Amino acid sequence: MTTREFKLPDPGEGLLEAEIVEWKVAVGDAVKVNDIVVEVETAKSLVELPIPWAGTVTGIHVAVGDEVEVGTVIITIDDGAEGAAPADSTPAAESPAPDTAADGADEEPVKTLVGYGPKASGTTRRARRTPAAPTA
Repeated sequence: MTTREFKLPDPGEGLLEAEIVEWKVAVGDAVKVNDIVVEVETAKSLVELPIPWAGTVTGIHVAVGDEVEVGTVIITIDDGAEGAAPADSTPAAESPAPDTAADGADEEPVKTLVGYGPKASGTTRRARRTPAAPTA
């Protein structure tokens, strides 16, 4: 089982803290990717924050009414899908390339609304245009 810590993301506008207004989940609840888990209030707005992972809520670390700084862990999620990953870490690292290519055709990529969502596996650049040779 892998435990993931969700830290309070920057709610925008360069603010450094937010107040917890309402928790939309409780310990033991199952969540899906992009489910709204908490509502926070900044100096400028009220923001609902989605969770970037699926799993079960194992801990809520901040109470309603608390002021929280950006980057503070506010909730912990247990995604039971990776329970055997530490034991099989070497074979798992080799096998995703073919499986991912096969699954990628059927599924759309996960779009994270806010927070620390899945990172892109690599960057690509478009080809550089070469200048045409001057004609004499």
